[in-house]
Amino acid sequence: MRTRFIAAGAAVLALLMSVIAMTQSAQAATGLHVSGTKILEANGTDFVMRGTSHAHTWYASQTSSFANIKSLGANTVRVVLSGGRWTANSASDVSNVISLCKQNRLICVLENHDTTGYGEQSGAYTLDQAVDYWVGLKSVLTGQENYVVINIGNEPYGNNNPSAWTSATKNAISRMRTAGFQHMLMVDAPNWGQDWQFVMRDNAASIFAGDPQKNTVFSIHMYGVFDTAAEVTAYLQAFQTAGLPLVIGEFGNMHSDGDPDEDTIMAQAQSRGVGYLGWSWSGNGGGVEYLDQVTNFNVSQLTSWGQRLFNGANGIKSTAKEATIYSGQPPVSPSASPSASPSASPSASPSASPSASPSGGAKGCSATYKVTNQWGGGFQGEVTVKAGSSAVSGWTVTWTYANGQTITQAWNATVTSSGSSITAKNVSYNGGLGAGASTSFGFLGSWNGTNSVPAVSCTAS
Repeated sequence: MRTRFIAAGAAVLALLMSVIAMTQSAQAATGLHVSGTKILEANGTDFVMRGTSHAHTWYASQTSSFANIKSLGANTVRVVLSGGRWTANSASDVSNVISLCKQNRLICVLENHDTTGYGEQSGAYTLDQAVDYWVGLKSVLTGQENYVVINIGNEPYGNNNPSAWTSATKNAISRMRTAGFQHMLMVDAPNWGQDWQFVMRDNAASIFAGDPQKNTVFSIHMYGVFDTAAEVTAYLQAFQTAGLPLVIGEFGNMHSDGDPDEDTIMAQAQSRGVGYLGWSWSGNGGGVEYLDQVTNFNVSQLTSWGQRLFNGANGIKSTAKEATIYSGQPPVSPSASPSASPSASPSASPSASPSASPSGGAKGCSATYKVTNQWGGGFQGEVTVKAGSSAVSGWTVTWTYANGQTITQAWNATVTSSGSSITAKNVSYNGGLGAGASTSFGFLGSWNGTNSVPAVSCTAS
């Protein structure tokens, strides 16, 4: 019978309180870092993960998933990688993954899936083997500390001998630091990530203290073990009481081992400032296909779970805030070297924001085009669509470029082009607008010589 847990008793809380002083962060030299229970960017701004996982190692050709995940409002993507248990993801492949994250203004949590279920599942790798994989990728990871979190090993122990997790995790962190990694590290719990025997919870303080960088965040996976509000709340509270950083590294709305309380998971995460990452974008099999958030990697075919995660109460769309590392600087060009920093100075001031006057009928809709950022050869634009005096159920915005500009990528709208003519249509979740309500969509484009603002028109349906 599955063991359950209740709220931590006074003795446990007293023990956790006694280590608060040990858990204060020593800021990493650069990049994302821990401060108490929070994750901060290098500039000291809070960063709360809101995103999903993408099974890249099995679906390496689905590179459009990064833009599609961003289009639904995510600020983070957790990327499944393998060092050899499945087809290995090479250094060049991982470099391209990082580039895709940066192009799409996402924080990239890279995880090694080889360790899943070690001790219980045949073929699972040890955490030592996971560290070997990361060391082999060091050349493409160094310098990416602002953008990349290293999730050392996914669910690194099953339910057999989970107590061994503590020493194995300490050793893995030590080896990563000895190898020179300055990144924020993420460690998953044993018990298939669900920690129902509390090995991670009760040993987290010593794990954190053993990291010379004091830059480790703990990851709990919430499935059937977390099927009541009391269980969800007690676990999150234990880490907050201890002053330790925690993210919900995976969760779903259903699972074969029970029905997770996703409403409480998301509400508690939001109220406590805890990050969460749903599982998973698409491609699930083996009887858990219900965990797909979109069908067949099609962003326009959100499942009920995808709708809940992205568009529901306390969901990604309404709570995610983009990392400030991307503010006021261009995304990495797809043609740029993966190691190229996106902080290269733009050729035009980011504060220069030319825009076109709204156009469209009062009872229909109007649209305003704005260049939000511009640099040599590229730019980022935004169009705001506003309903007139009556509600609309859908909208189409059109414009024609006069200077040969092209659009390379878009989010929150379906954008097509025919020569210099551009057509943008609403997607499923932002077509309906009440009278006077507005929404916006964004895009990346290229330009050469002149980047004048076109006149735009909006048609409502």
